Amino acid sequence: MRAFLLAAGSGTRLGALTETLPKCLMPILGVPLLERWLVQLTDAGFEEILVNTHYLSEVVRCYVEESKFKDKIRLIHEPELLLTGGSLLKNRNALDGQPFIAIHADNLSLFNMRDFVAAHRARPKPAVMTMMTFKTPNPSACGVVDTDPSGLLTGFYEKVANPPGNRANAAVYIFEPEIFDVLQSLGKEKIDLSTEVIPRLMGRIFTWHNADYHRDIGTPQSLILAQFEMALRQGASVGDRFLKALSESPA
Repeated sequence: MRAFLLAAGSGTRLGALTETLPKCLMPILGVPLLERWLVQLTDAGFEEILVNTHYLSEVVRCYVEESKFKDKIRLIHEPELLLTGGSLLKNRNALDGQPFIAIHADNLSLFNMRDFVAAHRARPKPAVMTMMTFKTPNPSACGVVDTDPSGLLTGFYEKVANPPGNRANAAVYIFEPEIFDVLQSLGKEKIDLSTEVIPRLMGRIFTWHNADYHRDIGTPQSLILAQFEMALRQGASVGDRFLKALSESPA
């Protein structure tokens, strides 16, 4: 199974923090986000990892060239942002023919990747993809999901006021090759997965819940929270009351 790390975004919500450093290389306790994903993927046995770039692509390229994972990585420069679905379709030749995992590399997520892959392989037959979900403290800022008892998606509420729940799309997916037929049928280059693809696939998307850890580090506040949360996980001494107060603030 191949892996595709989507690392092209500019991270505008982080403001000045991304003027010289792309969002995918934001350090969490000194370790870039992209490296944390590369560690998880290689530990799970992935040997071929595609990484797309756009904003500050030379910075990402320099990082990769100096990385211990460089022999596993294939960089793909995206001169124009094509959105998630468009990026997948553009790289069909490199991804088609077998299932693959696609990850938004600007999120910080910890989970058992082998369990995720195993769940996809055991998915209900109608499903052409598996979506990882997480419990969000701010449902209106996410894509909230509804599922049937088998775990198949029956409802999707992308950034709406008062969605019916707090289980949300984590932007980590495993796709079957059939997804390219769906993308191709839209007849366009730029394709938004959340608004143009997922709604078309109700009943054909399996869900797997990450009950361990997931955070979008897209804002300065959430980036700070990630530092504290990872410090706690690693046993550092951090004031629990202060962390709890931060965690209860929408990120």
